[in-house]
Amino acid sequence: MTEERITETRTPEGNTHTTTTTVSDRPSSGGGTKWVGLILLVLIAAAALFVFSQMSDSEASKDAAVGEAAQQVGDAAEQVGAAAEEAVDKVTN
Repeated sequence: MTEERITETRTPEGNTHTTTTTVSDRPSSGGGTKWVGLILLVLIAAAALFVFSQMSDSEASKDAAVGEAAQQVGDAAEQVGAAAEEAVDKVTN
């Protein structure tokens, strides 16, 4: 059985405040919805963990590629420096 209770309160200034309360004697359901929600929450957490771990691997790959490119630039600069030294040696000799 459901019962609705309405309470009116008047302040000394003349303001009226109304409060509605609903009371139900019906027992709660078996709680299957709670289990489904909990399972969905765990699945979402696992999916988020997987995505973040993949993003981490992607970041590591990107960092490795940037490091390799920097190494190649350094090697090219070294070769340019060596070629410049050889050119200077040929001109001075």
